[in-house]
Amino acid sequence: MGRFERYLSAWVALCIVVGTALGHALPEAFAALGRMEAARVNLPVAALVWLMIIPMLLKVDFGAMRDVRQHWRGIGVTLFVNWAVKPFSMALLGWLFLRHVFVDWLPPGQVDAYMAGLILLAAAPCTAMVFVWSHLCRGDANFTLSQVALNDAIMVVAFAPLVALLLGLSSITVPWDTLALSVTLYILVPVALAAGLRRWLLAHGGQARLDAVLARLGPLSLAALLATLVLLFGFQGRQIIEQPLVIAILAVPILVQVYFNSALAYLLNRRFGVAHCVAGPSALIGASNFFELAVATAIALFGVHSGAALATVVGVLIEVPVMLSVVRIVNRSRGWYERRLATP
Repeated sequence: MGRFERYLSAWVALCIVVGTALGHALPEAFAALGRMEAARVNLPVAALVWLMIIPMLLKVDFGAMRDVRQHWRGIGVTLFVNWAVKPFSMALLGWLFLRHVFVDWLPPGQVDAYMAGLILLAAAPCTAMVFVWSHLCRGDANFTLSQVALNDAIMVVAFAPLVALLLGLSSITVPWDTLALSVTLYILVPVALAAGLRRWLLAHGGQARLDAVLARLGPLSLAALLATLVLLFGFQGRQIIEQPLVIAILAVPILVQVYFNSALAYLLNRRFGVAHCVAGPSALIGASNFFELAVATAIALFGVHSGAALATVVGVLIEVPVMLSVVRIVNRSRGWYERRLATP
């Protein structure tokens, strides 16, 4: 990792502060950016999301899915946590904390919107930052690549029905046309473009050319990530400053589900005798969220100033520091983890 990537958490924190301050100081400017939309899709957010995720998706070799059998136990654990546990545990935690424990401290009429944001946040596993988390915990690169490729393929068909099911269970009306458009724009099209461009680069220059393009696009992707953070926190700047209690309440179910799902994946991998270099990224993939997709879909479905968008932005707020803490736990517990594997 380069120096810039090593201090990513510091840059993220700076962009969050800058975006929040600008949003509070210049609400009219961000309101104008929020009105720049077509078919309920915010154009500045869409452009930045594409710039952010397409270079990262270029790293994904969908042919790596043929190697999933090499790590079938780790793959199975991650799929179970990602698709059978995490979305439903978030819905349950949201129902518990937002509709019961903290309901008297939340603005009237906003609980459904906050619930929708939490569900969107948990319904898709992370596909981009996972490569960073896996690198930091010395994870098996082939496993990470195979798992991300498989999750991307599953998201194409599972994200919209899963979100619709959980929103329906929460008694939230599902605008299917907007949801389908979001899936097309933020999953189908970027995956197809990245896969096509990767194939073309490999056919016209091989791995060396692909690596050269990735090296050039890497800074662009990170710059788009940071610009997205400034924009998102600018949209929500006034709410963040004026409603710190709401931000803290929304953070509670997100924090609980991240630590619960990462611990579940980690312990299941240990129970099944999976190597630590697979268990580490499995736990991180099981816990992290595709916040770019969640934010963009929340904005498309409910608007840039909605409670749903605010809830997804809170997910962004705590994503980096929380995932870094999970990386630290995984690394420090390696000796304990491997003692179990060494036991006959």
